[in-house]
Amino acid sequence: MVASSLAVAGAATLIARPADAASTDVLITEVYGGGGNSGAPYTNDFVELTNNGSAPVDVSGWSIQYASAAGTSWQVTKLTGSIAPGAVYLVQEGGGATGQPMPTPNVTGTIPMSATAGKVALVTSQTALACGSGCHADPAVRDYVGFGTANDSETAPAPGLSNTTSAARANPKQDTDNNSADFVAGNPSPGTLTGGPAEPPVDAKIHDIQGAAHRSPLEGKRVGNVTGVVTAKGSNGFWFQDTQPDDNPATSEGVFVFTSSAPTVSVGDALSVEATVAEFRPGGSGGTTNLTTTELTNAKITVTGTAPVPAPTIVGPGGRVPPSTVIDDDSNGDVEKTSTAFDPANDGLDFWESLEGMWIGINQPEVTGPTSSYRELSVVPAGSGVRTVRGGILLQKTDSNPERILLDDVLTPIPDAKTGDKLAGTVTGVVDYSFGNFKFLPTTTPTVIDGGVQREVTRPSSPAQLSVATFNVENLDPSDGDAKFDGLAQAVVHNLASPDVLGLEEVQDNDGAVNSGTTAADKTLNMLVAAIAKAGGPKYAWREIDPVNNAEGGEPGGNIRVAFLYRTDKPLTFVDTPGGGSTTATTIVTDHAGRPHLSSSPGRVDPANPAWAATRVPLAGEFKWHGQTVFVVVNHFSSKGGDDPLWGRFQPPVQSSAPKRHEQAAAVRSFVDQILAKDKGANIVVLGDLNDFDWSQTADILVGSGNTALVDLPRTLPLKERYSYVFEGNSQILDQILVSQNLRPTAQYDVVHMNAEFPDQISDHDPQVVKLTPLPSWVR
Repeated sequence: MVASSLAVAGAATLIARPADAASTDVLITEVYGGGGNSGAPYTNDFVELTNNGSAPVDVSGWSIQYASAAGTSWQVTKLTGSIAPGAVYLVQEGGGATGQPMPTPNVTGTIPMSATAGKVALVTSQTALACGSGCHADPAVRDYVGFGTANDSETAPAPGLSNTTSAARANPKQDTDNNSADFVAGNPSPGTLTGGPAEPPVDAKIHDIQGAAHRSPLEGKRVGNVTGVVTAKGSNGFWFQDTQPDDNPATSEGVFVFTSSAPTVSVGDALSVEATVAEFRPGGSGGTTNLTTTELTNAKITVTGTAPVPAPTIVGPGGRVPPSTVIDDDSNGDVEKTSTAFDPANDGLDFWESLEGMWIGINQPEVTGPTSSYRELSVVPAGSGVRTVRGGILLQKTDSNPERILLDDVLTPIPDAKTGDKLAGTVTGVVDYSFGNFKFLPTTTPTVIDGGVQREVTRPSSPAQLSVATFNVENLDPSDGDAKFDGLAQAVVHNLASPDVLGLEEVQDNDGAVNSGTTAADKTLNMLVAAIAKAGGPKYAWREIDPVNNAEGGEPGGNIRVAFLYRTDKPLTFVDTPGGGSTTATTIVTDHAGRPHLSSSPGRVDPANPAWAATRVPLAGEFKWHGQTVFVVVNHFSSKGGDDPLWGRFQPPVQSSAPKRHEQAAAVRSFVDQILAKDKGANIVVLGDLNDFDWSQTADILVGSGNTALVDLPRTLPLKERYSYVFEGNSQILDQILVSQNLRPTAQYDVVHMNAEFPDQISDHDPQVVKLTPLPSWVR
């Protein structure tokens, strides 16, 4: 059929093609139904078309249609526009949260396709098909693909698929009307035609395939006589390694062979492989910000015998020592395109890339962060980095700790471990990459050696000291149950020694993430106060201001906010001044003696400022301690969500979230300046989860300069004690307490390490407390 006969919209005017006639112009070249599922490389399902004809084809009035493997009900996505000769036309369908975003599609639909089996039709009308097992022969069907266990296909179905595989034409210019012969399973490649006429494979070694770069110099080529021995097996492929390495440490000797289903080879098999070299960009952590991994796909595997698994390449003392401070220092943008040198000796990104796919070992790895809910465990070789006092490794402005690598449970369970522990013996496994991190995949569950780290307990304050604490309680709401409330209560009473004032972050409303319109948090806070009393603590009262529904970020419906608890059994009172509200700003007023007070207490700080869009607005409270006025501001700045990962393809990483925190810091700093303008000796405490580091510009803005500068208490600690949070094995400050200069001489500051270093956390943040002795202005 000539292209011109297809340019007219509507099935009634089309010339019917004979059943099963091979298409000569517009073809379906790829189908994928695992989008957004667990492990998916892309967030959406898709169908890809191309035009192999010599003239443009107008597809207005056409459709892509989908039915389940045995279904008779067809869902329709309408097509528009035309497809130029040789061009690719991408139809995006339904999806989920996992994976990288799709390339820009030509048409967007909403069809949720099966990841494993189904039927896809290119139809020259937009009327839903009404057939079952004979749809491939319908006169309106221009091309047809049944895959997996589909009950209808052209001759025989294409292979069954998975969350990580698509069916693509082995030759995008060929249609034999046999789905089984025409399509192969492989890595999804939306918008990019793969395959083609067979070319003789190029003989290559694994180190030739890996090359001294982040992408293979043989990408897209067919390679043959690739030899090695199987070192590890996964659920959809295996790793094998050359037993005759070259003398260049920059070129990895191991590679992953993607088989889509469970591989049939065994560890220790000697192989010769013919395959296509591909670069696979795993999903998660932003998807497009991830590096790619070099893989062999569509492999023909020949077992030639057995061989010993190579001795592991030792990483650390006595072996290959990773760089000590630099992740990457020779790129400006995409390392896959702009890196001026591949430098494993100095760049951590290149060091671990040079070991990608290889069988390695680390002698007694040292644990720098707890086993996460994803069963990941951060370790470093002995002798690494600036270690914290409890065995972590400290994130610094000029040291992101490239020694770190995350154990992952892809091949074997990962045990619970805490910061300061070690793993026994030499832990062996293969090097992989996913979710913005290099991964170390052991094949045997390691044994944990207890490092002896215990949860800290702070010293109680004296009767003359006002103790002020900050605690991120991690999305607290009544649905968390008694166990969490009791755990937090024990932390407040035992570990924090029942502070006088407690600033809370991440308090949710009374029904948590249920998006009911409820904003009140009285039930949440009353449950916490009751749990503290049950734990033997004092009676606390609370103050907060309900936010505008769904306006301040966090879980949808949760209405996250900050709040105060304060003791009622101490010479401490909360100065209740009416007038505060979710959109009402508290201001600074003076009494008859010129002393500053809040116009509303509790009151919100500058809530109309755009800096607080989709972010928690700070809460200010005025307290009296032994008759002295103390102003406390509790904060929860914008998170780092959306920032480039440290181990991503874009270097240096872009912190897209930072400018908003700078604006927020400026707003709080302006509020502090208004108090100090009325009384340069005012007692001020600014605290909370600032989501930024002690050495950050956010902290600099809050501190200010000159005689009105605040004292950032984390900066007063010895370097090895400056952390309140552990992320991917990096110990770092996110929570901070700052005080006015007059409070500095009496301040006793303590980060109470009881959460962030342990796998069984009551919160993911460590609380912190400062003990102060506010003095009358005439003494100051």
